[in-house]
Amino acid sequence: MSALFTPFTLKDVTLRNRIAVPPMCQYSARDGFTNDWHLAHYTTLARGGAGLVIVEATGVSPEGRISPDCLGLWDEAHVEGLAQIASAIKHAGAVPGIQIAHAGRKASANNPWEGDDHIPASDPRVWTPIAPSAVAFGEGLSRVPEAMTREDIARVTSDFVDAARRARDAGFEWLELHFAHGYLAQSFFSTHANQRSDEYGGDVAGRSRFLLETLAAVREVWPENLPLTIRFGVIEYDGRDEETLSESIELVKAFRDNGTDFISVSMGFNTPDAQIPWAPAFLAPVAERVRREANIPVATAWGVDEPHMAERTVQEGQLDLVMVGRAHLANPHWVYEAAKQLQIDKPDWVLPAPYAHWLERYRPTRTA
Repeated sequence: MSALFTPFTLKDVTLRNRIAVPPMCQYSARDGFTNDWHLAHYTTLARGGAGLVIVEATGVSPEGRISPDCLGLWDEAHVEGLAQIASAIKHAGAVPGIQIAHAGRKASANNPWEGDDHIPASDPRVWTPIAPSAVAFGEGLSRVPEAMTREDIARVTSDFVDAARRARDAGFEWLELHFAHGYLAQSFFSTHANQRSDEYGGDVAGRSRFLLETLAAVREVWPENLPLTIRFGVIEYDGRDEETLSESIELVKAFRDNGTDFISVSMGFNTPDAQIPWAPAFLAPVAERVRREANIPVATAWGVDEPHMAERTVQEGQLDLVMVGRAHLANPHWVYEAAKQLQIDKPDWVLPAPYAHWLERYRPTRTA
C-alpha cells in the first residue's frame, strides 16, 4: 500500500492523499482581486488529483503584499472572487486552503520576472515597507523599512484576524499563516531583522511575541473544527543553525499549545548571505526533527517532487504531507504520473473522466 496515496485526516478535514500543492505566488491580481487566471490555475491544480491546494500568499493589507500584483483579503469585496476559487477547488475533489501573509520589509517589490527588487521611489505604485526594525534586507531589497510602533503591531494583528475571518467566509477549509521567508512574522523572530529593545524584541520570548499574539487572535475567529496551520522558517543556514533550530522547535511547541494543528517547515530567508544546501528533499530531515520533538504533523515543500522520494519521506515518517510545487506547474497531473511510477491502482480521482477515458482505457497498440 502506498503511503503517499493514503488519506490524511486533520480535525474535520480529510485529504484524499498525502500530496499538497503549496502556495505559489502568481503576481497576476489587480488591487488584490482574483481574475480568470486564478480561477483557471487553481481549478486545474485541484483537478489534477492533489489532496490539498493552498492559494498563494494573500495580503492581509495593501502594504502587506509582496508586489502590487499580489492577491489580497483586506476588503470584503475580495471575498466573492476567492469564494469562487475555494468552491472550484472543492468541486474538483481537493481541500481548499489559503495562505494569509504580510510581506514586511520585503514588500513593495517588483514581480520576479521584472527584477524581484524594490520598486523605485519614482514609481507611483510604491509604498514604504514596515518591519520590526528599520533594517533593510539587502541586495535588491535595499529599501529601509519603517520600524513598527506598538499601534502598528496591533493593527497588523487585527488585519490577520480580519483576513482569516474573510477566508472562513469564502469557504476555505485549511488556513495557513505565513510565518516564513523573511516576511513580517518571520522577521520578528529573526535576530537578523529584529533589533528592538521593547517587549517585541531581544530574547526568544520577545521575538516570539508577535507571532504568538497573532496566532492567538486568529484562533479566536477560525473554526475550531478546521485546520489552522503555519508555514514557519525554522532554520537560516547562517552558521548558527543548531541554535536557531532549537529555538524554532520551542516556538513550534508553543504554536501547538496555542491551537496550531500543522507546520509547513521551511527556511527563514532573513539574510541574503545564507548558505542554503540545495538538494532534493534537503529539508525533510529537519522537518522530521520538528515533527518528532514538537509532536506535530509536518510537511515541507523544497525538492520533494520525485514520486519515489515523496513516497519514501511519508513511508519513513519524515513528513505527513509532501508539498509539490514547481512540479505541479510543469505537470498539473503530477499525481497521475506519481501513481504510474509507484505502480499503484489508480483511483477514479487521479484523472478526470474525460482524460481517463482516452489515457487509461484506450492505449494505442503498436503494430509491426
